[in-house]
Amino acid sequence: STPRLGAPELILVDLTSAARYAEGHIPGARFVDPKRTQWGQPPAPGLLPAKADLEALFGELGHRPEATYVVYDDEGGGWAGRFIWLLDVIGHHRYHYLNGGLPAWIADAQALDREVPAPVGGPLPLTLHDEPSATREYLQSRLGAADLAVWDARNPSEYAGTKVLAAKAGHVPGAINFEWTAGMDPARALRIRADIAEVLEDLGITPDKEVITHCQTHHRSGFTYLVAKALGYPRVKGYAGL
Repeated sequence: STPRLGAPELILVDLTSAARYAEGHIPGARFVDPKRTQWGQPPAPGLLPAKADLEALFGELGHRPEATYVVYDDEGGGWAGRFIWLLDVIGHHRYHYLNGGLPAWIADAQALDREVPAPVGGPLPLTLHDEPSATREYLQSRLGAADLAVWDARNPSEYAGTKVLAAKAGHVPGAINFEWTAGMDPARALRIRADIAEVLEDLGITPDKEVITHCQTHHRSGFTYLVAKALGYPRVKGYAGL
């Protein structure tokens, strides 16, 4: 069950922006600049941050084995989902996504706060796990497998190759395009759409398959990673580039 605000085991993480956080955030939330969830350097800025940077970040958050994270952003779940991918990478599976994030919290007329919690501590040793991530070699080795679904979270023009943002135009052979924002419900304050399980079933992105999800930097596909995890899909990987 989700811990209540103020519960000792709760680490509440805000992945909005410095300006939005300063303007008001969920009481007790700790701000994490979304940039800190990424490597940030070309040619593949979406890769995992350096291990030392993750150890510093989780030390500041007061990470501990018994903690339960609740994660939110203000864009429907891209950055929150990417942070949840990081939690999977460090082997910590006690987490929840606040459905709809800050827009849903505000729409429900819940209180906001401007108090900034102090960083908890220094760097913590972490073990990074490979299972939540797909390398290019792994992806290529799996292409064409009957039990694989590659979920491309970009917009249709990027998928088709008519809009070029990445080094190469077009898409991974056999990839299924379902744009990340199509999985959100604007009428319900950006909560995950209620029929998402049926939509994915119709597309062939099903729980019996390994799902590898990607966009360009694994930010938009942070949301699609989160959705597959929330639906209980057992085999989900993020492809972050290279």
